[in-house]
Amino acid sequence: MQDDFPHYIEFRHVFKTFDRPVLVDCSFYLDPGQTLAVIGRSGVGKSVCLQHIMGFLKPDAGRIVVANQDITDLDEAHLRPIRRKVTMVFQSGALFDSLTVGENILFSLESHAEYNYDSRMEVVRGLLGMVDLADYVDAYPADLSTGYRRSVAIARALAAQPECILYDEPTTMVDPIMSDHLGNLMLRLKKQLGLTSVVVTHELDLMRKVADQVAFLDRGRVAYFGPVPGLEQSEDPHVQAFLRMDRLDFSAQSLRAVD
Repeated sequence: MQDDFPHYIEFRHVFKTFDRPVLVDCSFYLDPGQTLAVIGRSGVGKSVCLQHIMGFLKPDAGRIVVANQDITDLDEAHLRPIRRKVTMVFQSGALFDSLTVGENILFSLESHAEYNYDSRMEVVRGLLGMVDLADYVDAYPADLSTGYRRSVAIARALAAQPECILYDEPTTMVDPIMSDHLGNLMLRLKKQLGLTSVVVTHELDLMRKVADQVAFLDRGRVAYFGPVPGLEQSEDPHVQAFLRMDRLDFSAQSLRAVD
């Protein structure tokens, strides 16, 4: 199996159409311990890629490899072991509002029979410490900022002891300081735990900070796939237009900071 599917995650000529083509002949891959950034403008198919990795969607054509296994035709029962290895941090955080921060993470530990309540709470505190939220165990999600809720969602994802985490726009709608904090957290977890990661984002600063490889999507196609430094050298006009817009945004932010 490993020889047939040498990459931890791989898209092989994937097509997906809803009312229009969303993914068009997409091919890219990710090796263990690396981070892949899937970038591009809104509506180009970035989050659809994550849904295929989780098995929530099936491609119209092509193959999807996850955890060195072809999952394209797997049913829900056979996808469960894959989802124990690969977990997702949703953009919304997807926390239970009626539970405290600690209880949200505790919920993810309920299936671990090896833990009693006291040891589970010790794990909860350890996970919150890992994401710099050790003092928030009794807080409710509504009391937290968007960025802190995403940090809790990351801690909850880690409770499942995954091999791989998928991040869906983790820094959207947070201020620059929290965006930098989340990027640093993702980088630290990668280094400390050896996690494999896929990050969907339109923010080039986050991509440059955390990613080893980048897949740039334009109108459902992979306009660039390769190491992050190579993106700047891409001759694809859509890639260059995206990079120019990012430079203009950076310049505008710098001018506002001076004012």
